[in-house]
Amino acid sequence: MTRVKRGNVARKRRKKILKLAKGFRGSHSKLFRTANQQVMKALRNAYRDRRKRKRDFRRLWITRINAASRMHGLSYSQLIGNLNKANVQINRKMLAQMAVLDPTSFGKVAEIASQVKG
Repeated sequence: MTRVKRGNVARKRRKKILKLAKGFRGSHSKLFRTANQQVMKALRNAYRDRRKRKRDFRRLWITRINAASRMHGLSYSQLIGNLNKANVQINRKMLAQMAVLDPTSFGKVAEIASQVKG
């Protein structure tokens, strides 16, 4: 069997991991074994939290819409349900932006929702 010389494959692999670990504290950015563990953990967390971010923002928007709609005498569910019945197609992100930055236009949307007959 012929001998296989690995050349610089192992060094390239280690350098790639240490480059990803740049900015980690202490041995987590210096020693390959601990850096490798921390990089794997960081990548796992990043993957999970990219999905979690979407849930978190939706929760934030719903909270803001609920607070603003209660000032107009509606609960969140009443507002959304009546907007759907009135065929007003505006997403929660835009409703939350209106509630924070432009309360007068949000008031008009809430007025449309409150005029809908159940």
